[in-house]
Amino acid sequence: MANLAHMLTDTSAAHPERTGIKLDDLQIPYAVLEQGSRKAAGMLAARGIEPGDRIGLMLPNVPYFPFLFYGALRAGAIVVPMNPLLKEREVAFHLGDSGAKLLFAWHQFAAPAEAGAIAADADFIPVEAGEIEKELFAAEALDDLVERDDDDTALILYTSGTTGTPKGAELTHGNLGAATEIAVGLVDKGPSDVSFGGLPLFHVFGLTSGLTATVRVGACLTLLPRFDPQKALDMLARDQVTTFLGVPTMYAALLYHPGADQADASSLDLCVSGGAAMPVEVMRGFEAQFGCKVLEGYGLSESTAIASFNRPDRERKPGSIGIAVPDTEMRLADEAEGIGEILVKGPTVMKGYWQRPDATAETLDDGWLRTGDMARVDDEGYFYIVDRKKELVIRGGFNVYPREVEEVFYEHDAVREAAVLGVPDESLGEEIAAAVVLRDGASATPEELRDYVKGRVAAYKYPRRVWLADELPKGPTGKVLKRAIEIPEA
Repeated sequence: MANLAHMLTDTSAAHPERTGIKLDDLQIPYAVLEQGSRKAAGMLAARGIEPGDRIGLMLPNVPYFPFLFYGALRAGAIVVPMNPLLKEREVAFHLGDSGAKLLFAWHQFAAPAEAGAIAADADFIPVEAGEIEKELFAAEALDDLVERDDDDTALILYTSGTTGTPKGAELTHGNLGAATEIAVGLVDKGPSDVSFGGLPLFHVFGLTSGLTATVRVGACLTLLPRFDPQKALDMLARDQVTTFLGVPTMYAALLYHPGADQADASSLDLCVSGGAAMPVEVMRGFEAQFGCKVLEGYGLSESTAIASFNRPDRERKPGSIGIAVPDTEMRLADEAEGIGEILVKGPTVMKGYWQRPDATAETLDDGWLRTGDMARVDDEGYFYIVDRKKELVIRGGFNVYPREVEEVFYEHDAVREAAVLGVPDESLGEEIAAAVVLRDGASATPEELRDYVKGRVAAYKYPRRVWLADELPKGPTGKVLKRAIEIPEA
């Protein structure tokens, strides 16, 4: 099985009537999901999409995502998942850098999506309930699945670095297949499971642990397009959710929600957390409130979201990201006083960065992925992250890379220097902040600068706190020393 779409075909053949995707009252059996993917593949073929072509998917968690995702893979295309909150300049970059020929985008975000597609010379198809079906139903189903090799790219996931523009991590059919099998095996996932689908499907954690693992075993994924704690609590009871997948901010939102005491979470069997370190007190509080063990894992986009995990059948150590998952090696490099950079090697490690051999060479060394995360490891092989080598900020489970935001500040006529950094936040883990130095003779208020950036990046990226500084502290080479920046009291 090379093409990941085989998983859907096999499950549909074995369990055609079983519900695979649910959204409130809408229930989609596997037979319908399979037929929809064949129609989507036919629609792409009719539009001239050939094996190896890239298409953008800019959708929230709605059933059209799996239809188009599996349809694209069936046609042999490469999917470029994109956050629906991206603005025009970001859309244009994702499409232009990947060379995508086509973008599907949710109708509510059509304006920046279409403008970005036009700038990148890509075709644009808005996805709106009742409208997209017309083209889907009119298409001739593509019954033959385009065969792919394990090493053929299936996804290009854009992940910014601390320098330069975002890089596209190439994840292969083999990477996704391995990550899916590992995710299924770690939690003994079966056809009777109902997984909470609140993690974005455009993010590799939600895509593999949520969608592909569910499809692999013929289980059900109940979707939540926009996370809302009360809605999530209602879904736990209504859909008898057995597996909750989330980032720490989701767990905190449920734990501290006024409706938590009345919530029925009796069906919950397992909770999986990733995306950022979970505060131990939140973990303990959630387990006490909802009577369900929380297991933390660790991974990057470059490792198909999986590298280590706290096993259900072994001691769970709060604060630890667990031990390496099956078929995967983890070790520390350049250790000093017991702390080193995590290196990962295994079947889920990416092929490389799309058309970036320089960045690939810096990150991959003889199959070992340099993660940029600093950790220690105990004598039982449990890893504990102590710091991040990279400067990224994790805000509510989303990675925000300062350099990308700083570049937007520098586009403002009044800005001489800008430093973007993370500051502690009780609910989000970290909040985005920025210190700005104005050009001589220029004037701008912090609010003006904040709104300027807000209009040009996704909502989770712009700094909520902006202040003006006379100078930014610098080292002997002129590099800004972010650790020395004085953060004013809020």
